[in-house]
Order: sequence, then structure tokens, then C-alpha cells
Amino acid sequence: MPRFSLRPYALSIAGFDPSGGAGLLADCKTLESNAVYGLGVCTALTFQNDLAFERVSWVSSVDILAQARLLFARFPIGCVKIGLFENLAYLPELLGWLQNQNPQVRIIWDPVLKASAGYEFHQGPPRELVRAACASLTLLTPNQPEMLRLWPADTALQAAREVSAFCPVLLKGGHEAGPFATDVLMMNGEEHLFSAPRLPQGEKHGSGCVLSAAVLAHLAKGASLVEACRAGKEYTATVLGSNPTLLGYHVSSR
Repeated sequence: MPRFSLRPYALSIAGFDPSGGAGLLADCKTLESNAVYGLGVCTALTFQNDLAFERVSWVSSVDILAQARLLFARFPIGCVKIGLFENLAYLPELLGWLQNQNPQVRIIWDPVLKASAGYEFHQGPPRELVRAACASLTLLTPNQPEMLRLWPADTALQAAREVSAFCPVLLKGGHEAGPFATDVLMMNGEEHLFSAPRLPQGEKHGSGCVLSAAVLAHLAKGASLVEACRAGKEYTATVLGSNPTLLGYHVSSR
């Protein structure tokens, strides 16, 4: 008889991308490949592929919570990732609701402000909102343009350092030039660097979603935040190098 071990659960609250490169599909692929059972709450239906974005149909906040309520009633959810949703002003309410379901819940916010094909979802939110939201987060995972929208400053690195006073920040380095892509985790006044070679055909639609979901998976399995970010970076590198198209392949990782 086979011997089974139960996997931890993790929840992605994100948009549905029909190409599977980003959003809910990419998150659940990543969680599954990292031995975590992925649950999903849909916040938006997007009409896109890996190259073109046409429009978005938003799911109401009432229906977002209705989806999540049934999942929390049935499963022990200790880790949640938040991606695309309609109204950034709703974020503190959503975070509060999640903490009411599980006071120990660990939450990653991967801010989706602009589609890779160029569609604008959000302008930068007020600083007060960012500060309030970050107080409830385990980790914020912006790329450099997103970091500057969330917290305007001279550089994305400076902005991330300032926001890390409110919560840990993993600043993604994919938008930099050079032979290595380096992500920087800032927490408790310390900085941890995670680098991987920049691949000649390594650009992938939804790579930021994959990274944050991989970090979430390792947190769900009990890793520290530093360990989870390092493992997430390594997993994302395998997806980026999996093939020369814009849609990466997911491989099993334990």
C-alpha cells in the first residue's frame, strides 16, 4: 500500500489569467509543484494571453469573501497570497477579515498594478494605505516599478528600505540590467540578497506571481522567511530556464 503524507494548504486570492502564466493558475501550479495544496479565490476574469491584454471583469468584494469563507470553514489555511484585485482601498478590510479567520495567518501581498502587456490596473495608492496594509503583512513582493508606485522615492531600493520599517519587503530585481538578477529581502534592518544568472531567453509572463507563490509554499511548509525567499528564487529560476517561450514550465520540487 502507498504511504501518504498530508500537504499543507495555501490560498491564492488573485485574478484568472487564461494563459496560465500568471494569477491563480500560475499560483496553483507553483504550489502543487512545491508539495503544497493550492486553494484559490478568483478576484477578476482577465481577457489576455502572454502577449496581449484586452480587458478585465472584476469580481465583487462580496463574492471574494463568499468564496474565501467556505474555504476557511473547511481547510486549515495558514498562508495566503494576495495578487490582483479591483480596489486597493479595500485591502485593509480584506487583511482584517483574513486575520479574523486565523489570527496566525501569514500573508504575502504581491501588488499587481500593471499587466506585463501594458494594461494599467492601478495608480499608486496613498502612503497611509500602504503603511496600514503593511502592518498586517508577512511579506511585500513588488518589482521595482511597483515599489516606486507604492512608495515614491528616488530609487526603488530606497523606497523598499523605507517600507521595510512596516513589514519585510522582497524587492525583485528582474528589471535591472547586468548578468545577474538579484532580489533583496529587507527585514529587521538587515538585507539578504538572492541572485541568479540572467538567462538570454528567461523572460516569462507571470514570473513575479511564480516567485511569490513559491515563497508562500515554503512558508506553508515551515521555512523561515529567509529560507522561503531563497527557495522561491531557486524555483523561479528553474521556471525561467525551462523553455524559450514566454510561458514557463513547472517542475516538481520538494
